[in-house]
Amino acid sequence: MLSRRALLATAALWPLPFGLARPARAAASTFRVGSLPFGTVSWEAAVIKARGLDSANGFTLDVVKLAGNDAARIAFLGGQVDTIVGDLLWAARLGNEGRSIRFFPYSTTEGSLMVPGDSPIRTLADLKGKRLGVAGGPLDKNWLLLKAQVRDTAGIDLETQADLAFGAPPLLALKLEQGELDAGLLYWTYCARLEPKGFRRLIGSDDIMRAFGATGSMALIGYLLDGETVKEKSETVEGFARASKAAKEALANDPKAWDVVRPLMAADDEATFQALKRDFLAGIPRRPLATERSDGEKLFGVMARLGGERLVGPGATLPPGLYFDGGGNG
Repeated sequence: MLSRRALLATAALWPLPFGLARPARAAASTFRVGSLPFGTVSWEAAVIKARGLDSANGFTLDVVKLAGNDAARIAFLGGQVDTIVGDLLWAARLGNEGRSIRFFPYSTTEGSLMVPGDSPIRTLADLKGKRLGVAGGPLDKNWLLLKAQVRDTAGIDLETQADLAFGAPPLLALKLEQGELDAGLLYWTYCARLEPKGFRRLIGSDDIMRAFGATGSMALIGYLLDGETVKEKSETVEGFARASKAAKEALANDPKAWDVVRPLMAADDEATFQALKRDFLAGIPRRPLATERSDGEKLFGVMARLGGERLVGPGATLPPGLYFDGGGNG
C-alpha cells in the first residue's frame, strides 16, 4: 500500500483523466462524491438526485466518475472529491499517520467464499489442496480473516496447503464459473451475481468477523471525509449524511425507488436483480456508532495481529474521533 506521502505526490503528478480542474474548491453548497464503475455509490446517488434529496438538504450533489480504487484514493487525498467510499482500515491508517479523517458507515455487506452448488467442499477443512481464488491481494482484510479462521478451526495453512490465485474480482468470478477454480473469495456484488447461476456461499466475511469478536454486522466500508471538509463545509456534509440515509430508507421501503437504480446494476435477469437488491438492503447500517466503534476496535486489533504495520500502519488503536455522527460533531 502506498504511503500517504507517496499518494499525495502521485496525485500532484496525476494527469487528471477525471475532467476536473485543480485546485479550486467547490462551493460550499456542492458536494462531490467519487463513484467507481458499477459501484453501488452510483445507486444511492441516483436516488438522491431523482428525489431531490440533495436540494432538500441544502446542497447540490456532484457525482465524479473515477476509474478504480487507486484513482479514487488519489482523488480523495488530492482534494478533487469531497468523499469516496473506502475501507475502515485505510481510514484508520490515514488517521494514525496524522491526517484528519472521518468515517461515515456506508454498508455492512462484505464478501463471501463461493463454491459451485454441487461442490464437495462443505466445510473450511475441505479447502485443503483446492484451487482458491482471492480478490484483493495478500493483504486484503477478508483474506487475512479467512486464512486465520481456517487455521484456527481446521488447522490448515492455506498459504501452503491450497493452490492460491490472487486477481481481479471479475476475472476470478469468471474462472470460478469456468471450473478453473474450486472456490473464490469475492466481493459481495460478484457473490450475488453468482448465486442465480447455482453457486453457494461456504462462509461470509460477516460470519468470520463474529468469530473474531464482532457483536453484529459491522460496517467495514464507509464514506471517508477529510477533517477540513467537515469543518469548512459542515452544513453541506451534514446535509449529505441526511440525504444518504434518506436514500437508503427509500430503497428499503419504496420499490419504486429502484426504478432509477436498476439500469445502473447490469443485472441481466430478475434473479440477479433480486440478489443484488437483497444484499444491498441487508447492508444498510442500523447500529449505534458506539457499537460500530467498539467492534471496529476489536477488528483493528485482530488485523494488526494478522497484517501488522504493513496493513494498519503505526497506530495501535483506531484514531480518536474517526467516526462521523452526521450531527456536526465530526
